[in-house]
Amino acid sequence: SWISLSHPSIAEVMADAGFDWLCIDLEHSVTDYFEAQQLIMAIQGKGLNAYVRVGENNTRIIKRILDAGADGIIVPSVNSAKDAQKAVNSVKYPPVGHRGVGLARAQGYGFDFENYRDVKTKDIKLIVQIEHINAIKELDAILKIDGVDGTFIGPYDLSGSLGKPGQWDEPEVVAALKVYEKTVKKYDKWVGFHVVPPDYKLVLEKKKKGYNFIAFSFDAYFLGQTIR
Repeated sequence: SWISLSHPSIAEVMADAGFDWLCIDLEHSVTDYFEAQQLIMAIQGKGLNAYVRVGENNTRIIKRILDAGADGIIVPSVNSAKDAQKAVNSVKYPPVGHRGVGLARAQGYGFDFENYRDVKTKDIKLIVQIEHINAIKELDAILKIDGVDGTFIGPYDLSGSLGKPGQWDEPEVVAALKVYEKTVKKYDKWVGFHVVPPDYKLVLEKKKKGYNFIAFSFDAYFLGQTIR
């Protein structure tokens, strides 16, 4: 599921609910770096992988979040192979990428650097968001980039890029999603979707379509629905 509220107790409550993984959203929230690290610690302390959606495809942001110990990065608005390669370069140490080397929480504050470099970094996932019609057109090229572990469709922004924000039944939006679903099947990479309404039946529908990296709603939505 998705974390948009920055209190570690919320992350712990979510982590105890039975999800496979949790993603901290830095793009559409006011969560800062310090709070992100607290959330990562809370999630990982419960034995779950902590992913972070950064605010943009920015080397400095990605570096700081990885040094905080994130298990994976979700990068928004990747619209080309060049964008995807930039994300890979930000996530991977040399000689594969250009990630700067620091000694923070991820590296055991300097006491676990070699293990982090040689072992733990191999498990870090890079997921790029496909959320613009231009990304749909460039999808094959994006998926061919080594180091991209999967894609995550952004249905709201994708529909917005077609001038139809949130209008899922519009023919152009339906057609774009079909192109995405057809193209990703050619690659052995994660296929992601954010099911926003907290209705598990919608998750099962996405599983049947081949999605295997599904975010189920988010903390504030669960809270708001229950309150109402």
